[in-house]
Amino acid sequence: MQVKGFGAGYLVDDVAATTRFYADVVGLPVTVELDWFASVNAGAPGYEISFVQRGHESVPPAYRAQDTAGLMFGLVVEDARAEAKRLEEAGVELVTPVVDEVYGQRHFYVADPNGVLLDVIEMIPVDPDWAAANLPAS
Repeated sequence: MQVKGFGAGYLVDDVAATTRFYADVVGLPVTVELDWFASVNAGAPGYEISFVQRGHESVPPAYRAQDTAGLMFGLVVEDARAEAKRLEEAGVELVTPVVDEVYGQRHFYVADPNGVLLDVIEMIPVDPDWAAANLPAS
């Protein structure tokens, strides 16, 4: 299989509200917006996050009413602290505060209107002691 892009999609009750969150609050550009389906670009050509109206006929019948559970996306940014501040000022509640991890990430979580977690990540240097104990020698 030659993959040329990636799209993660999930069922939502309110396509418009979900699209507005990702476009207006998170800042991802809308690429498709219909009453039953919308998609935003996740930062690179061909990488999309899509929202499908729960119950829509385009979804296989046995899956149309499923709840979204256990889903999260990671979005890599230049400055996690600045993004956390911007989102809080926009009224978004942070699920976790900004933390620095020994494995090389500064990050925090927020939830979209459907409870899907967004892990907002800034890459930082890995702790040398953690790297020595956990990563293969180069």
